[in-house]
Amino acid sequence: MKPALLDKKLRYPRSWSVLPSGIERKAIVEAELDEITQQFFGYHLVKVGNLSSELSLTKCSIKHCVNMVAKDHENASMRSLSRDMALKENSVDGFVLAHELDFAQDPHQILREVDRAIMPDGDLVIVGFNPLSLTGLRKLIWFNRQSLLHEARFFSVPRIKDWLHLLGFEVTQVKYRPYTKLFTTRPNNILIRWCERYLPQLASVYIIVAKKRTVPLSPIKPKWQLQPKFSPVGASIRAGNLNSEKP
Repeated sequence: MKPALLDKKLRYPRSWSVLPSGIERKAIVEAELDEITQQFFGYHLVKVGNLSSELSLTKCSIKHCVNMVAKDHENASMRSLSRDMALKENSVDGFVLAHELDFAQDPHQILREVDRAIMPDGDLVIVGFNPLSLTGLRKLIWFNRQSLLHEARFFSVPRIKDWLHLLGFEVTQVKYRPYTKLFTTRPNNILIRWCERYLPQLASVYIIVAKKRTVPLSPIKPKWQLQPKFSPVGASIRAGNLNSEKP
């Protein structure tokens, strides 16, 4: 397993259009997140990164959405590094990270910043490339080395789950969308439809939904001590009677 922390900085996508089939992927992710974010609750939602900021969450129940990017972007609401967020502790009700970990130099630090800024019982959505998909296979083959897919990290779902568990998040849902068009351009291709039905874990993109859990501190009850069945006074009286009967 390759380490999560890298020495070099990766190329970072400015928009969905620079990714293969990026516009189509964006539309599918938006449709899935519209359904997911309807269940969110709170006042402030932060979309981290360029790709997240371009998502239109029209059905999200949290109305105040902030687009946080590192550099100038047409959809930016604030500028801040994802590894050092300019957010107060316990101030955000929800986060959306669309492929932010895939192009991060230190994904652990980004998740630690999310954990610091999120409210108790806050919601987190992570969109990432699935290494077990045909898109993951495309990263390994020799042609088209200039594609940004060769820069992506392709972290597996179990690995992301482990990171979230260590930070106190509970994964409530995992979805897989959509299938790649590496070998076909027909949307209703029989191979794609068969994989969607029987092999959903091989989809090119996964969506992880998690909730920040906090364990309340409860006082430890003192251990109850058993009371003696007879009083010390009665025991001393009986002991005295026994001594008086001795010759």
